[in-house]
Amino acid sequence: MSAAPIVPPTRVLAVASHVVSGNVGNKVAVFALQSLGCDVAALNTVQFSNHTAYRQWRGTKVSAAEIKDLYEGLKENYLDDFDMMLSGYVPGAEAVAAVGNIAHELKENHKDQPGKFFWVLDPVMGDNGRLYVAPEVVPEYKKLLQYADLILPNQFEAELLSDVKITDMASLTTAIRTLHETYKIPHVVITSISIPGVTEANHLCVVGSSMTSTGEPRLFQITFPAIDCYFCGTGDMFGALITCRIREAALAVPNLDARQSWLSDDNVSGEELPLAKAAEKVLASMHEVLTRTKNDMPASIEKTRAGMSEEDKNDEKKAHFVKTKAAELQLVRNLECLRSPGVQFTAKKL
Repeated sequence: MSAAPIVPPTRVLAVASHVVSGNVGNKVAVFALQSLGCDVAALNTVQFSNHTAYRQWRGTKVSAAEIKDLYEGLKENYLDDFDMMLSGYVPGAEAVAAVGNIAHELKENHKDQPGKFFWVLDPVMGDNGRLYVAPEVVPEYKKLLQYADLILPNQFEAELLSDVKITDMASLTTAIRTLHETYKIPHVVITSISIPGVTEANHLCVVGSSMTSTGEPRLFQITFPAIDCYFCGTGDMFGALITCRIREAALAVPNLDARQSWLSDDNVSGEELPLAKAAEKVLASMHEVLTRTKNDMPASIEKTRAGMSEEDKNDEKKAHFVKTKAAELQLVRNLECLRSPGVQFTAKKL
């Protein structure tokens, strides 16, 4: 017997990268969203053979004109009836603007129906203090933040968007307040935070907030064990799962899905927010998938090495390929982790 869908019929436009082999971008998002019961239309922003952590790849990036053309094709066939949109990696400032125009148009289509359309924006720009997009992408993202319902920056991206250097809890709070007040972003989750005095040893945390009616943050924190391994696609996995789980959490509150951006009453505290409840489930699923992926890495490495020559086995470059392949997220064989994780994390109010 198949599991019941997590959400009622929900049509999602997923805008992100695509790889022929591996699990990043829309390869993660489409599978995760479909596994939880969503109907997904994938608009791929790149077509690569594999993700860039391999240090070599082949393929192409789409242009802003191609993004616009693909969306026009959907409209012409009445295929633009989306309930939600999830956007991840977009190559270049003009392409970012094109994606923002799509979100803006979908918002305008439902301006008289509060809560009918919800945009989850992952502003993919860089990490660990380093940009991996052109500098002109940053101001382009700032222009379109006003249309987003939920943004998912990592710590570095939150600094870029808020112009606040995050060094402690006070500056983190200031950054989130700035995003609420300056750009009127209803919901914010900052991922993979590592700040002395905030994050426990060998742990990571996310900090999120849903603003009040006056733009004040309602902060929550979820702490979880760090896994000593480098994975690609974790941000894409978080984005896909939170898209479905925030809809699930909003629908659990009477009439909340009929409010603009699914914002709770001001008397709902941080740890009780639908966003917090959604993030708890997302992080539980991710912890299980990543743990199982790491545990299976030695067997994967051995299987690949069995088909290699002794010369290739001793080649440092090829050893990197083997290890990177072994670290690909194991989603398909761990479907139950996405739907019904066995571990539990709890949000706390800040």
